[in-house]
Amino acid sequence: MNTSDSPHWDIPGCEDWVNISPITQGWSSDDKYYVQDLLGQAFLLRVSARADLEAEASLYQALAKLKGRGLALPDLLQSGYCLQGQKTYRLFSWVHGTALSTELPKLTEQKQYDLGWQAGQLLQQIHRIPAPEGRLSWYTYFQQKIDKKLQLFEDCELDFAGAEKLLHFIATHRELVHNRPQCFHHGDFHIGNMLLTPDHQLAVIDFNRLDFGDPWDEFNRITWTADKSPAFASGQINGYFNHKPPKTFFDLMALYVGVNQVGAIPWAIDYGEEEVKTLLQQTKVVMGWFNNFTNTIPNWYLGAGTP
Repeated sequence: MNTSDSPHWDIPGCEDWVNISPITQGWSSDDKYYVQDLLGQAFLLRVSARADLEAEASLYQALAKLKGRGLALPDLLQSGYCLQGQKTYRLFSWVHGTALSTELPKLTEQKQYDLGWQAGQLLQQIHRIPAPEGRLSWYTYFQQKIDKKLQLFEDCELDFAGAEKLLHFIATHRELVHNRPQCFHHGDFHIGNMLLTPDHQLAVIDFNRLDFGDPWDEFNRITWTADKSPAFASGQINGYFNHKPPKTFFDLMALYVGVNQVGAIPWAIDYGEEEVKTLLQQTKVVMGWFNNFTNTIPNWYLGAGTP
């Protein structure tokens, strides 16, 4: 997009932008742009329809705390209102690299595991940012979330083999979330939001779903990772726990994955029949991983050792 064709952004420094190119990949409702300025510096611009910047303040304050820690993450450079106050924006540093999802199949199993270990260590660092005081307890929040997702699943009238077993597992394990801590979340932590940098290090991008919650709930997206690379998914778990994941982690991860699968099926309806088929097939695979949720350690997990 030529800057002469661009809207008046009302963003400090935008007068120096010489290239603004829309980015269309991904599921986010944000408008995303690759931006380059007169000095050749590259940025990621995210523009959101959400009009209340103050409501997002604690989230972006938490993200800003990660800056300067030497992590392979985009730095939040500035945020505020734009487009005559109608929208909000976040301007990030640009992270150079190639999509990890396309690079992983080219790598050895050991290298996939090693990158997963990096991901687990990086996630551990993200989770060191605490949640603000005075938040609703995780127990109360997640019980409400479970009830909502179960109701949406019941109302959508879609079904899958073994649904009653997964629903029984959720019903008998939902109390596990009692007294769980809360911290900063990436919000969508899986290989689809990761890059392989030019020096072959792992970088994590796309913080548009950032939130606060139980740190172990962050593993609810590991389904998208394990489907492509069990070695990477195993490395992520082992890296996060320094080779010592407790049994309680697997119990909670199974609960979070199960709740996420139940909620994803009605979610997919708005995106069309193909997306529904994709989610139903994924659910079938997940049921197999956990032996119809009679086991909580998925069958792809390689254990505490390396491949």
